[in-house]
Amino acid sequence: MAVTATTPATRPSAAASRTGAVAVTAALLLLVTALAVVDITQGTAAVGPAEVWKALTGRADTADSSVVIASRLPRMTAGLLVGAVLGMAGAALQAVSRNVLASPDTLAVNAGSYAALGVAAATGISLPFLASSGIAFVGGLAAAAVVLGLSGLGTGTVRLVLAGSALTLGLTAVTEGLLLLYPQETEGLYKWNQGSVAQNGFDGVLQMAPVAVVGLAGLLLLARKVDALALGDDAARGVGVPVRATRVTAVVLAALLSASAVTLAGPIGFVGLCAPALVRPLARKFRAFTRSRGSLPVAGLTGAALVLGSDVLLRAVVPSDVAVAVPTGVVTSLVGAVFLVVMAARVRDSAGAAPPDRLRIRSRGVFIGTTAVLVAVLVGLTIAAVLVGDSKLLLGDVVNWTQGRAGQTVSFVLDTRVPRVLAALFAGAALAVAGTLVQAVTRNPLAEPGVLGVTNGAALGAVLLVTTVPAAGSWTVAGGAFVGAAVSALLVFGLAARGGFRQNRLVLVGFGVGTGATAVISMVIILTDPFNATKALTWLAGSTYGRTLPDVAPLAIVLAVGLTVAVVRRTELDLVSLDEDTPRLLGLNLSRGRLGFLVLSVLLSATAVAAAGTIGFVGLVAPHAARALVGRRHVRVVPVAVLLGAVLVCAADLVGRTVIAPAQLGAGLMTAVIGTPYFLYLLVRSRR
Repeated sequence: MAVTATTPATRPSAAASRTGAVAVTAALLLLVTALAVVDITQGTAAVGPAEVWKALTGRADTADSSVVIASRLPRMTAGLLVGAVLGMAGAALQAVSRNVLASPDTLAVNAGSYAALGVAAATGISLPFLASSGIAFVGGLAAAAVVLGLSGLGTGTVRLVLAGSALTLGLTAVTEGLLLLYPQETEGLYKWNQGSVAQNGFDGVLQMAPVAVVGLAGLLLLARKVDALALGDDAARGVGVPVRATRVTAVVLAALLSASAVTLAGPIGFVGLCAPALVRPLARKFRAFTRSRGSLPVAGLTGAALVLGSDVLLRAVVPSDVAVAVPTGVVTSLVGAVFLVVMAARVRDSAGAAPPDRLRIRSRGVFIGTTAVLVAVLVGLTIAAVLVGDSKLLLGDVVNWTQGRAGQTVSFVLDTRVPRVLAALFAGAALAVAGTLVQAVTRNPLAEPGVLGVTNGAALGAVLLVTTVPAAGSWTVAGGAFVGAAVSALLVFGLAARGGFRQNRLVLVGFGVGTGATAVISMVIILTDPFNATKALTWLAGSTYGRTLPDVAPLAIVLAVGLTVAVVRRTELDLVSLDEDTPRLLGLNLSRGRLGFLVLSVLLSATAVAAAGTIGFVGLVAPHAARALVGRRHVRVVPVAVLLGAVLVCAADLVGRTVIAPAQLGAGLMTAVIGTPYFLYLLVRSRR
């Protein structure tokens, strides 16, 4: 009786679920169709809907027909294909990793493909289209394997984002270094990296379509096994599913789909993250979407709608002649950044939080010895940085220069070299102090201005001035950088303050804000003239090239203030870094103290960015290494972190301008190459 009583109630529910799923799918198809029709009618040529219809029916003029057949239809088809494969790739990655933030972006798949293609382009070898896809596939798959290996499967969203963003920074630094070293061989690669669905004919679409079909077919064949993974590894093994083989196969197929999209249109950001997230609420209402065979096609349709919608929106809002230059990927990255910030307020994740440092108490002798060694290293490194370069000098030349008795050649060399050395030293020290303050306030050993998006905001403010007001002075650029950093900090710290700066919200909001700022920077660089674009790219690489003493002056002043405050309020820093209750019990105004330290860290980061460009990981590595060397007390951490930061950036600047002289690599690129492995090591250690 129980069975016959419940069956009638169950069947209508299942039927209603199927009917609702069909209706949703039909609505998505109609939306994608409408966007595709609108997309075909948009462009710079005076070819409207009537001319498009005539071209499709074979009654248009030759010129109008050429525009529609050779440009607009391929662009629309590429948008459909790219959006669909990225949406399905993101859905597959999230299913096998059981992580709502897994996507080609957060797994560094796009960065790996970009780096692999950059290395191939730098060799000067001209590769066929399919061979380029193979190289992109290998690079993206390798990057995804590293991130998943470091973050684990289902162990937390924060760890995934941290590992993915760190590897992305490192790989992007390597690729940008290749762009600067081989400008002719890699011409157009930076713009390609922003992602554009513009096509010249159907050749690319026709070559990538079979690859996408193979990837989709493989995922659909694997769908039942992927669904079994949602029950847990033990339950999946109990029903005969090979867990590891299923995961590896799904990741390979998702990387194949991503590689086809990257080869065809460049990295189109965050479609693989947003499309499955939009489908997820539907799965709670319609059971047909809980299975991979139902959710994958719907995620593909959603991805196609996102890409085509972004392309349509861009051309509808921005004038046609400007819209041609702005890649679609910039728009999707901006949308994805906002989406990620919204998701950060909802994601609850404690598994990915890094534990507090468990460090032994160091003796005073260890502190004195460490400080003495670092001072000696810094002095020796500073002398080497002043003497070594494209022209080698002697100490006597420097002494004569300080006394005003040097020759014209020596004076010219030192007048340009000394400000560079000072900028590197002061920038490293400022970033170290900023990182120390942020880590103390947030009680998060993996927090730093670069990871939290503050540095990206400062870079945006400075790049806007560098490209729009080329004659802007150092104080003006510093002011622009501070405004950008302040806006980013307000967003990041304001949204993350709820709940006491928990790591998940802080890191995810910072990642989203930083991504949005980077997208706007890319758009500014693409739209500006080539001279300002090269200038901005060089500056973004963390270069001290062309710095003068007036450029260093704002940084020196802010650094002196920051050091003074950090030393004077060292006890307050110790208390703030402990917990929420102890400072209040001792009468400390925790909110006001927190705000003051954060404002100071933003000011330090902004002036460092204005003086030396974007230099990553120094604010993470220096304080962390200082605590490992001398313990947790800030009376010791601050001076050691300052010395370490100055040594790291000065060494990076020296290596970047001497190893491949006369060519140069920015200090930011060198610190990213050094800092990425260290950051990933910290993730591995915290996981243990």
